[in-house]
Amino acid sequence: SGRQDECILLDDNDNVIGNANKYDTHVFDTARPKGTCHRAFSVFLFDSQGRLLLQQRAASKITFPSVWTNTCCSHPLHGYEPTEVDTPADVASGLTPGVKQAALRKLKHELGIEGLNVGQFKFLTRLHYWAADTVTHGPSAEWGEHEIDYILFAQVKGALPVKPNPEEVGAVKWVSIKELTDLMDPAKNPTLLWSPWFRIITDRLLVGKGWWKDLSGALKSDKYVEKQTIYSFGPPFPGLGYEHRGCYRASQVTAKPAAKQGAYGKLKTHEEGKLSQLCRIDEVFTALLFKVSSPLKGRVDPQRFGPGLAADVQYCDKMLGKVSRSFAAVIRQLPQELVLDILVFYLVLRA
Repeated sequence: SGRQDECILLDDNDNVIGNANKYDTHVFDTARPKGTCHRAFSVFLFDSQGRLLLQQRAASKITFPSVWTNTCCSHPLHGYEPTEVDTPADVASGLTPGVKQAALRKLKHELGIEGLNVGQFKFLTRLHYWAADTVTHGPSAEWGEHEIDYILFAQVKGALPVKPNPEEVGAVKWVSIKELTDLMDPAKNPTLLWSPWFRIITDRLLVGKGWWKDLSGALKSDKYVEKQTIYSFGPPFPGLGYEHRGCYRASQVTAKPAAKQGAYGKLKTHEEGKLSQLCRIDEVFTALLFKVSSPLKGRVDPQRFGPGLAADVQYCDKMLGKVSRSFAAVIRQLPQELVLDILVFYLVLRA
């Protein structure tokens, strides 16, 4: 989950400076107007005909939902074995085994693709970009990406079973260069959304530098490999002409961040003056009556499953209160035979 996965934090030169959970690294606020720079990878998987596999990100994604993008885009993580943290020597050699291990893991998780190995991936270069998701979350977007993205090519021979995970992927499509060019043409498909990193890579490198047209050369030689180069882009991506829907501009974060409701910060809270609240006599009376009478008492019994799990039950109860105070108040009043089942189910659902 976003709270457990530890992204690899970087400086602008791709040097590892620490790690932090995935949730925090994607927050855009006054303290982090460009988010937090972390390592990522983008897999471009081609079939024997030279067609590229695209995916549409699931509509439930917090950042860039429903956008079309390359085959698989995700993060190598801290703490995995085999390690997904590449050293400067790994990058200088062009082998980048860490991001390739992460690519194998996420191809299986997102698309059900198995049978590939690290040796089938070709590292080409790195892309440093940041983009607030203003299309989804508005001009004061609180979510976005700030990544140094490792670009990986691979090609499969023969049939490749693809089984998209609906929690990650909304749709998939194999496309030729001509088909992709037409799909990304705003005059022909004005409503399609594309990820900012995929637009940059496609315009400047995949098509712009002829990588796809010379797919065999890109995969079998080092003619396009740039071990020392880090391409850098930031909103509004000058010169790329992203004036149609799908343009990701800088987040206009104000000095006072928008109030958030729930764990994800998607909904703005309703604000009402204190005088207006006090004028609601019936609600004030009920609140006072409740305060002087017996308050709600939770029915969560830490010993329900024995002393060995008591600490886990208490932790879940604590997290429930952090995720949603209103739901916590309701769930804690359920009968004892139901309360823990519903509590855990709700936490899993929110995660």
